[in-house]
Amino acid sequence: QVQLVESGGGLVQPGGSLRLSCAASGSIFRINGVDWYRQAPGKERELVARITMSGSTNYADSVKGRFTISRDNAKKTVYLQMNSLKPEDTAVYYCNAKIVIRYGVPENDYWGQGTQVNVSS
Repeated sequence: QVQLVESGGGLVQPGGSLRLSCAASGSIFRINGVDWYRQAPGKERELVARITMSGSTNYADSVKGRFTISRDNAKKTVYLQMNSLKPEDTAVYYCNAKIVIRYGVPENDYWGQGTQVNVSS
């Protein structure tokens, strides 16, 4: 059984930094693309950053230049480095991974439970 666990959230002042982690565990053959989403109270979930299996990245305009997504395939972990945080970055952050559990089987979508990020003075 595959699990994704996010960690690293917390309370930070505006201008501060946090690094979120998304660790995958279980029976995994390959992790394809991984996305970070966030959902603020009363708002729809939005895509923040994406990294492909080869390491190509994409970002929402609202976080470009401030957030960096990266992956460590050996550790089955994806990171989201968040710098210059703003109050509007406050949200629950979720990772979503496209995972193949064994050779020849199509990938499936997996979600973590989320980690809360609060940016406030």
